[in-house]
Amino acid sequence: MIVYTPFWETLRASEETTYTLIKNHRISSSTLDKLRKNRPLNTTTLNDLCRILHCSLEQIAKYVPSEEDQTL
Repeated sequence: MIVYTPFWETLRASEETTYTLIKNHRISSSTLDKLRKNRPLNTTTLNDLCRILHCSLEQIAKYVPSEEDQTL
């Protein structure tokens, strides 16, 4: 399962807030809700977040093995 716990830590350490992501960078509130609930995001959105926060993908998301992962 992909989790976005690193995103929230990176956001806290940055000069950005959820408000500035919405108002200045046009990140939708639904995207922030997906981040809160560990829902799937597209790679374009992940790229945008990395660019805005000047960070690597590892500072936005990480993989954690889960029983909920689909069977291969």
